[in-house]
Amino acid sequence: MNKHIAILTLILLGGSRLFAGYGWLMDFEEARAEAEARNVPILINFTGSDWCAPCIRLDNKVFSKEEFQNYSASNLVLFKADFPRNKPQSDTVKQQNRKLAEKYGIIGFPTILILSAEGDELGRTGYRAGGPEIYIEHLEKLTAGALDGVSVFYP
Repeated sequence: MNKHIAILTLILLGGSRLFAGYGWLMDFEEARAEAEARNVPILINFTGSDWCAPCIRLDNKVFSKEEFQNYSASNLVLFKADFPRNKPQSDTVKQQNRKLAEKYGIIGFPTILILSAEGDELGRTGYRAGGPEIYIEHLEKLTAGALDGVSVFYP
């Protein structure tokens, strides 16, 4: 009985993070509100989590690693816009992700966007080899360049 109460508590307190994994939110409005409250950017991971090989590699080599999780916990709000082929999703999540992909002109996976809390694009990238340390360094340069008015790039 206590085990069931503990699981229910985790679900209620964890919100959409519990099902997204690694601290990822799956509700964009929740991500925007958190980014605004914490004054940090949003990292959106447009992914095909169960079929896209580079997406799976990015998750396995970067996003699932402790170094990235520690970095993102204090520097980013993580939002996953997933387009799976074999995982169930609610119609609400599908519609939300489709609208975001249209709004930001997503044409391939993985596409990683860095957004302000207001939804303004600060940077855009994809998979980069080298592990979490290299990826964090890349994100910091990308975000710093965008915030300083320097052109952002899509590697």
